Amino acid sequence: MKWADYCVTKLSLNENGFIDNIIYHNDHGDAISDQSYEQDRSWMVKEVLLGKTLCSIKKNKGGDWSKIGDFSYDGKIFSWKVVPKNIVKRKTFISYYHHDDQKYKEEFKNLFSDLIIHKSVEDGDINPDNSDGYIKQLIQKGFLADTTVLIVLIGPNTKYRKHIDWEISGALNPKVGDKCAGILGILLPTHPDFKKETYHSSLIPARLSDNLESDYAIIRDWTYDRVKMQEYIELAFEKRNTNYDARDNSRLQMKENTNERF
Repeated sequence: MKWADYCVTKLSLNENGFIDNIIYHNDHGDAISDQSYEQDRSWMVKEVLLGKTLCSIKKNKGGDWSKIGDFSYDGKIFSWKVVPKNIVKRKTFISYYHHDDQKYKEEFKNLFSDLIIHKSVEDGDINPDNSDGYIKQLIQKGFLADTTVLIVLIGPNTKYRKHIDWEISGALNPKVGDKCAGILGILLPTHPDFKKETYHSSLIPARLSDNLESDYAIIRDWTYDRVKMQEYIELAFEKRNTNYDARDNSRLQMKENTNERF
């Protein structure tokens, strides 16, 4: 079933609140095109006057597109269902506990892959014996060298894992790339503090807690909302600039995992 001629995934507004440009995919009826295109408002008006239709779409946790709603045009004003902004994609490294939280990492990729440049480590990419070796490989293989936002997926056992501590430490190291990455902690639905008014510092990675206390990092709840997640990533990126001197990487790196897990 065809949703519309053009399926919009992102857009930007000008200073007057009118659409400046959109990112869209063609709807072939049986599938949405893999290729995306960018056009401005004048093109949209021309196409609508020719009888073409537009709709908003989003990705679901399985990586497929779904329709949000139709665009309308009254001859002067467009109306639409909200989609993420058409802005620069941040180079994003996802730090997570592979044994417990692979499901959420895959869902994150599926939901937000068109909003970020994904730079995370997959199983088998790196197999180090120590923190220095691990971080060195992250840099040499291009995972951390130009990362601008590090996202920590926080489950109940994340705080115990040495590799997550090392990844946060590497992202906070000014010797890695031109500038340290912003830090965004995401509390997963499996975490005891998910949807609570406050988080307990004892239940999240210690180095992340240090940087929340210093106001360099931010922490939010897991969401399937693409607009909200983009806002979270942008806030972490902004703090990388406004609160750069507040970063705290003084804690000694973990030498071992501190729970009996794989």
